[in-house]
Formats: sequence, C-alpha cells, structure tokens
Amino acid sequence: MPEGDTVFRAARRLADVLDGRELVRFDLRVPQVATIDLTGATVQEVIPRGKHLLHRIDGWTLHTHLKMEGEWHVYERGGRWRKPGYKARAVLGTVDHDTVGFDLADITVVPTDREDTLVGHLGPDPLSATWDPAEASRRLSADARAIHVALLDQRNVAGFGNEYANEILFVRGVLPTTPAPDVDVEALLDLGTRMIRANRDRSGRTFTGDARPGRSTWVYRREGRPCRRCGTLVEGGQMGADPTSERITFWCPRCQT
Repeated sequence: MPEGDTVFRAARRLADVLDGRELVRFDLRVPQVATIDLTGATVQEVIPRGKHLLHRIDGWTLHTHLKMEGEWHVYERGGRWRKPGYKARAVLGTVDHDTVGFDLADITVVPTDREDTLVGHLGPDPLSATWDPAEASRRLSADARAIHVALLDQRNVAGFGNEYANEILFVRGVLPTTPAPDVDVEALLDLGTRMIRANRDRSGRTFTGDARPGRSTWVYRREGRPCRRCGTLVEGGQMGADPTSERITFWCPRCQT
C-alpha cells in the first residue's frame, strides 16, 4: 500500500522526466480543478511530503495524495497506458514523456506560497532532507493515545502507514495499545527511520530482510500464524482514533509487552 517510501519513489520517477521540462499537456480529470490549465509552464520540481506529492510548476503547486489505490505511471510519449483511461485523474506530458496519475485522491492546485494550507499540518518526514527527529519525538511523546494510533497520526510523523506501525512496534517489542508517553519514542523513531530509508530504494518492501513472498513482514497480516521469533501465534485486532479511522493491528503477545 502507498506509504512514505512508495510516495518517495513515485516522486523520484516523476522528477526524472519532469523536472526542468515544459508541459505540453496538463489535464486534470476531477471537476473541482478540471478548468485549470498549466500547459506551457515549466515543472520546477516534484517532491514528496510524507504521503503527499507536490508538483511545483512556475509558481503553482499540484498536490495529490495516493490514498489506498493511487499511483503515478511514467510512459514514453504516446505509449499505451497499463490501466484504463477512466481511472486516470491527472495527465502531465512533456515532448518526451506522459505521466499519468490513476485513482488519485485530494487533487488540488494552489499557489506555491500557499502550500502550507495543504501540508503545513504534517509532522517531520523521515525521508526528507530536513528530517527533525527531536521534533518528531516531542510530538509523539506528547500524544496521550495508544502508540499505534499516535504513530499513524501524520501530524506527529509524516510517512508511516499501518504496515510500518505494526512492524516497528513488533521489532521494538511494544504492544500497540501502550500509551505513547510510556514508550521510548526516540528509539522507536530511530528504528522506523532506518526501516523506511532502507525500503525507499527497494522495489519490494521488506522488514525482515527477506523480500520473498510471504516472508517480508514479522507480524503484519500474519494473524493466527506462528511468530517468527518465538512461535507464539500472532494476534490481530483493530484500532483507530475513531470508528471511521480504524486500522488492522497485529502483534505477538509474548514478544510485545
């Protein structure tokens, strides 16, 4: 699923073909921004911000979010798309390439100097050159909720999704229900940063060091199966800040206390 590492790789692929290039096509296929046309403008840069993508284009910013199913594809100019056209939400083209965003969410265009209205609430990003672990630790330790919920709140740390939360907590031996102030958040974030930075350059995400199918995670989606460390059956449940934001959780009742 799209998490910070997925968005980082998407931004890098897009930047490789868009940065410094003039747009010969700018087509947004959602009603609220369909009339905006930046054809002829030059893409300054494409950057990730947590789970968000920002195309900076001559004083304007195209903001998109992948959510659960979104993805950006890069094609040679005029190449056949790998997904049906009705799923396309954004098409940005240069003389050499087409970039197509499928099943995107939260598509917005704002002046670049107003980007903070869209992403200013986000916490520090471990994949950013400006990563601030001290600030991330401060935000996380000040959150009185369960650590699993606090870690997923993008206002605390930007980029970690549910798979990361489950795997980080297992490796640190922390139950998902533990209040965040009771956790060594500095060590937790150090581990999470190393994990997500290791995965940002991989085509297949892994937490165990083994990228083979079915072997890449410690506990995520392994409910009822033996813990890879101790053999105890992995348990599962759901947690969230409210009923509408619940996420599936997995833990080993012996390794996580």
